[in-house]
Amino acid sequence: MEIRTNDMQMIGAIRRSLENCILGKSDEIERLLAALLAGGHVLLEDVPGTGKTQLVKALARAVGGQFRRIQCNPDLLPTDITGVSIYHPKEEAFIFRPGPIMANILLADEINRATTKTQSALLEAMEERHVTVDGISHPLPSPFILFATQNPIEFEGTYLLPEAQLDRFMMRLTLGYPDDATEKRMVLNSRSDQAYADVEQVAEIGDIARIQERVRAVHVDEAVADYLVRIIRATREHHSVQLGASPRASISLMAAAKAHAYLSERDYVIPDDIKRLAGQVLSHRILLHMEARMNGETSEDLVGRLVQEVSVPVRLER
Repeated sequence: MEIRTNDMQMIGAIRRSLENCILGKSDEIERLLAALLAGGHVLLEDVPGTGKTQLVKALARAVGGQFRRIQCNPDLLPTDITGVSIYHPKEEAFIFRPGPIMANILLADEINRATTKTQSALLEAMEERHVTVDGISHPLPSPFILFATQNPIEFEGTYLLPEAQLDRFMMRLTLGYPDDATEKRMVLNSRSDQAYADVEQVAEIGDIARIQERVRAVHVDEAVADYLVRIIRATREHHSVQLGASPRASISLMAAAKAHAYLSERDYVIPDDIKRLAGQVLSHRILLHMEARMNGETSEDLVGRLVQEVSVPVRLER
């Protein structure tokens, strides 16, 4: 498979647009683009004011996708997301009124403020790319990607995401605070919203769908696949782990690695692609034993250690 120059130019334009909007976060933007090209959903978990919502809005504008935003709260109902069938007297039939989920890029802002019942309305859409209302299945636009944000430090009025839903997010990303130089550039800007206002559309959503197809065709050597599986197995066998990574996690990590390879202008996956993204793909899917958590161990630290401990294949076939 040949890496197309126009694809790289388009991806470069998207990357520059996002980096001009969210300063000092090149690594995080690279991982976000990998999720986009892999067609995976993303959970943005960070404290308020770090640019989570602005980043997703800027991405949607840059790729020209149909964008919808849901502001989650305890009063939000499942039908407020999926849509509802309303009886039309003139037609003498029920007419489906689609909800905001009918979009290419859906932002569920503060998803942990929605009740578990409402959160579960997203499960079918995340996995199967359609929603069922009154027994009738309605396909979602293609591509469809869910970006959800949540604040990790608030507990009052929030609901934990169930493990089944966490497992459907390809990545969990954090932006973190900017460094001093970057924050100084931010405060010197005359308008806080100017960066987002300057974002222009540089791609079509159909182009993203086409690149996603090419990403799926990236070559994976059996030795690389074996390396990935050994990392996954290590998460299940470690004494600190109560719940290890699922087979869905294996598939997600390989899809993300393919996208990272494509972003690196390669048509084949190398172990470094897996190592680069393992923490973001696996850490939110792993549940540690209480004793390990009380000792200050985190799933991020554990995945980082396992990636270093699992031996890397030395010879690959192209």
